[in-house]
Amino acid sequence: MKIRRYNLSLYKAATSKKTAEEIITKRTELKTEIDNSLKKRLEPYGVIVRDVSLINFGFSPEFSKAIEAKQIAEQEAKQAEFTVKKATQDAQAEINRAKGQAEAQRLQRLTLTPEILQQQAIEKWDGKFPTVMGGNNSLPLINITPPRGQPGK
Repeated sequence: MKIRRYNLSLYKAATSKKTAEEIITKRTELKTEIDNSLKKRLEPYGVIVRDVSLINFGFSPEFSKAIEAKQIAEQEAKQAEFTVKKATQDAQAEINRAKGQAEAQRLQRLTLTPEILQQQAIEKWDGKFPTVMGGNNSLPLINITPPRGQPGK
């Protein structure tokens, strides 16, 4: 069986609905549209269309370069938009962290007592006395006397 190539009006009908840019960038969709139209048109005549190839169509090199440049610019714009959106989300996350930390500190201030501070100092103490002491020879943060109301041992 010999395959013949025909210039059909279906091609013109399908391409007239698209811009030149779409013809280049959406070539697969255009091929499918022509494929389906051709199958419908030739089926009543017993012709089975298996595939349609779109070949030898093109535009001037300048036009093709302009389309490519436009697509690159659109991708760069999308990348810039994504970068701005990410920076905004990062900033908002940082604000939320700071608010959470401030709230935690506020709640801690409400429950902080001298006894809790002393307990925390003791827990963090490595068991070594400081080598430098204040002018009155007192140990910082450690109250050796028992708390009020409790008898000493």
